[in-house]
Amino acid sequence: MGKKINLLMFSGEYDKALAALIIANSAREMEVDVTIFFAFWGLFLLRSPETMTLEDKTTYEKMFGMMTPKGPGELPLSKMNFSGLGKEMLLEMMEDDEAPKLKDFLNGAIKKGVRFYGCKLSMEIMGIKKEELIPELEVVDAKTYLKDAMESDMQLFI
Repeated sequence: MGKKINLLMFSGEYDKALAALIIANSAREMEVDVTIFFAFWGLFLLRSPETMTLEDKTTYEKMFGMMTPKGPGELPLSKMNFSGLGKEMLLEMMEDDEAPKLKDFLNGAIKKGVRFYGCKLSMEIMGIKKEELIPELEVVDAKTYLKDAMESDMQLFI
């Protein structure tokens, strides 16, 4: 039986999501099975601006949806964001070093077969519908996540 890594992505920040996806892609290149469980703020990484909807949402859910990041490109930095200026500086430095962007790492993880799980309760509380997220996401409950984590060789919380 091969090795397995389980990541819990709780953060909705660009640099933390970048670290998680670099680890996920690297592990898949080492033929390690990878599962990422997205809860609360981590779900913003998987939002698809093209499929965002306000239908069948409460007023708070609509407001929340409009005020929060709509996909990887809108995630702020965890430190030194400075109203987006810090992120622009980081992106320029990444471009200067010819480093892939967060979206590239996300697409790479999808192509390499990383499994994406979304927390059902987090989605319900935050008013996020499955169709607003990437199609590769499977919505699961906490018990499913815990079972996967217990069967993994390594668990990381980001």
